[in-house]
Amino acid sequence: MKIPLKYTLRNFRSRRLTTAITITGITLVVFVFTAVLMLAAGVRKTLVATGSTENVIVARKSAQGEISSIILNETYNIVMSLPQVAKGSDGKPVASGDVVVVINLPKIGAEAGISNVTVRGVSQAAFQLRPQVRVVEGRMFNWGAREVVVGSSITRRFEGVQLGSTIKFGGDVWSVVGRTDAGGTGFDSEIWGDVSQLQDAFSRQGAFSTLTFRMTNPDQLDQIKRAFEEDNRLQQFEPKTEKAFFEEQSQFMAIFIEVLGIFITVFFSVGAIIGAMITMYAAVANRTVEIGTLRAIGFRRRSVLAAFMTESLLIALIGAAIGLFMASGLQFFTVSTMNWGSFSELEFSFTLTVEILTYAVVFAILMGITGGFLPAVRAARLNIVNALRSA
Repeated sequence: MKIPLKYTLRNFRSRRLTTAITITGITLVVFVFTAVLMLAAGVRKTLVATGSTENVIVARKSAQGEISSIILNETYNIVMSLPQVAKGSDGKPVASGDVVVVINLPKIGAEAGISNVTVRGVSQAAFQLRPQVRVVEGRMFNWGAREVVVGSSITRRFEGVQLGSTIKFGGDVWSVVGRTDAGGTGFDSEIWGDVSQLQDAFSRQGAFSTLTFRMTNPDQLDQIKRAFEEDNRLQQFEPKTEKAFFEEQSQFMAIFIEVLGIFITVFFSVGAIIGAMITMYAAVANRTVEIGTLRAIGFRRRSVLAAFMTESLLIALIGAAIGLFMASGLQFFTVSTMNWGSFSELEFSFTLTVEILTYAVVFAILMGITGGFLPAVRAARLNIVNALRSA
């Protein structure tokens, strides 16, 4: 015989206060768990979207990021001679040798302090390689001038970088002549200027940080890698798709956020599980006679066990639903943190995915099972005679 669902729902409503407290605990745990995963997913999404599978970025093998990589002009010219490098309508390679440096700027707010910002020196082909970067306010910087355009994220979060302002770095004063929008990618958190001017200001003449070029065919990466392996002059450099390069830059920070967040979540979940367990033990204690009656009229132990487990899982799923609803609102917020790949500020949004939804629901179900199993077993094992005597 099976216990009707109405029985479970009726008992579920009879202990509103303890049930509400347990649901609240599970809700908070699910909210924190989901928020952490959304944070890590936001970092990955922002940096992965920064790159393109059609572009190849070349950096020194030992470099941990763009700021620690050096590519000399000689190497640049060798790479440009490869047949896999696409040419523009003018016959010139669709490529940009970038100089990437980090400067300090004050954040908006009296107690915000200062933070690192990436400054990228680019060539004219950079905007062809990265069409998502558009000047949406002001104008493009003049080539050969100490002028820069500033990403939308930097404009919102830092002082003295708004249109018409001047920034002092590299021993000179640079005029902010435009604001760019890169569609929520990592380039929104950068300042761009003429690569030759950046080379001169930071004594990088004859050298770049990285080299980015468009492939004539998106399937040519393996050919390019073989060309680098076979040429002794290129063996200390590594070509990757731009998307893969920026994805790797996100891995360490995203994994750190996930590990730290999950550790905290598991710690909090212990409290939620204990709360669920106390609630279910109280339910067993209050319904001892009822359980004995059910057993006496023919309900089996497994039916009683299933009833209490269903009750516990229902509490967990309600908590999960509320927690996920609360977490979904985080998608409307953006946060910024230090990108450990570039050691500079990176703005990104919380990102909710189907995978995260699945993880959160499964996590809540596990809490429900863990918190409800022992009380359910106790209810199922109650001696019929002893239970009826307690009336």
